[in-house]
Amino acid sequence: MSIRAILFDLDGVIVDTAKYHYLAWRRLAQELGFEFTEKDNERLKGVSRMRSLEILLEVGGLLGKFSEEEMNRMAEKKNNWYVEYITKMDESEILKGTLDCLKGFRALGLKTALGSASKNARLILDNLKLVPYFDAIIDGTKTSKAKPDPEVFLLGAQALGVSPEECVVFEDAQAGIEAAKSAGMKAIAVGRPEDLTGYDLIVKGLYEVNPAEIAKL
Repeated sequence: MSIRAILFDLDGVIVDTAKYHYLAWRRLAQELGFEFTEKDNERLKGVSRMRSLEILLEVGGLLGKFSEEEMNRMAEKKNNWYVEYITKMDESEILKGTLDCLKGFRALGLKTALGSASKNARLILDNLKLVPYFDAIIDGTKTSKAKPDPEVFLLGAQALGVSPEECVVFEDAQAGIEAAKSAGMKAIAVGRPEDLTGYDLIVKGLYEVNPAEIAKL
């Protein structure tokens, strides 16, 4: 079966908003009276917002000390700080090779979708002026299950009108690669071989991608 659609994760693939997530989580940790390091932050990769908060509280030895209402307030506060940071983003923050890659796939007649856990994906794509390059945007406002559950990618395939076997996913997180494979899709890892497993192909970034070769996978 030939490839008809390409699905992209957002963070770490198209843009690097991880630094803004980290700044917002660290700010929350400091407010709670402890340090949250970049190494701690690695544990949050590809994880939902509430699970991220649980990990952060675990790091600070505060897990189980707050009510659900208090935790929701904390998660919202972190998100407001994050939105404050990303609102200032522009096209200069698009990762190298992204535009050529998107244009290349679309020139080949392949459909493109975003599959991200971020509830702010649309805002980010708007700021980067990338919305016109996607036929569908599936983000955290449309999903109920976090990766490695395949929901986000299955919804992407459905929105594009293609079967999962006709899709290739670009992902930088292990949970995302597992989600793509669970969905029955090809997974291209973006990152280092020592950090990720279970992919069909690995690249350092979208600048290494040849759309015509991917279309033949």
